[in-house]
Amino acid sequence: MAMITNDWLPAVREEFAKPYYRQLYQFVKEEYSRTVVYPPAEDIFNALHFTPLSEVKVLILGQDPYHNEHQAHGLSFSVLPDQKEIPPSLQNIYKELQDDLGCKIPNNGYLKKWADQGVLLLNTVLTVRAHQANSHQGRGWEQFTDAIIQAVNAQDRPIVYMLWGRPAQSKIPMLTNPKHLILKAPHPSPLSAYRGFFGCRHFSQANQFLKEHGIEPIDWQIEDI
Repeated sequence: MAMITNDWLPAVREEFAKPYYRQLYQFVKEEYSRTVVYPPAEDIFNALHFTPLSEVKVLILGQDPYHNEHQAHGLSFSVLPDQKEIPPSLQNIYKELQDDLGCKIPNNGYLKKWADQGVLLLNTVLTVRAHQANSHQGRGWEQFTDAIIQAVNAQDRPIVYMLWGRPAQSKIPMLTNPKHLILKAPHPSPLSAYRGFFGCRHFSQANQFLKEHGIEPIDWQIEDI
C-alpha cells in the first residue's frame, strides 16, 4: 500500500494502531500475495492522494472497487483512461450530467479531473478479489473509511455529500455538520437509476451550493481522450 503522506495522515493516523487495522493490513497483504486483487496495491489510497482533506468540496461515496481487469484505480466510479468500456453506473452518471448541466458524454471513464478539483471519490471498501464482487467486505475497510467520512464531517466549511443508494445513505447518521449539504438519490446502476437518480440534478445543486458560499464550483465535464 502506498503510504498516505498528505494532510489525511493526521486525520487517520490513529486507525493504523487499532487492532482491526492490523488484521485488515495482514489480510490484504496475504490476498495480494496469493491471488489477483484490484486496484493495484499502489492505487489503494488514490482517493486520498489526489484529494487532500483540506481541499474536499464534494464527497461521492461508492461501495466496492470494480473487480474486472484494468478498471479500478482507487477512485469510486472511475476506470483507467485506456479502458474502452464505460461501466453502466458511470454511463448513467454521464447521462444525468448531460441532462443536468449539458455536459457532453465523453469516450472514457477516467474521473481524476474531478478528484483534482476537490471531489473525494471514496469507496467504502478499498480492495476486491478479481471477479468476486464484495469479496473484501466486512474485513475492516468499512471502519477505516468511516474514519475518513468522520474527518470530512469535522471540516468547518461547506461540503456536499452525494449519497446514491441505501448503503451510501446508511452513513447519514454520521453526517452531523450543519454547514454541509446532503444530497440523496437512488444508485445510478441500471437496476435503480430510473427510480429517481435520473432527474436528481445533484451536480447543479452541488455547484449552486458551492457558489452561494463563495467556493469555486466543479467543472464536471470529462474530456475525450
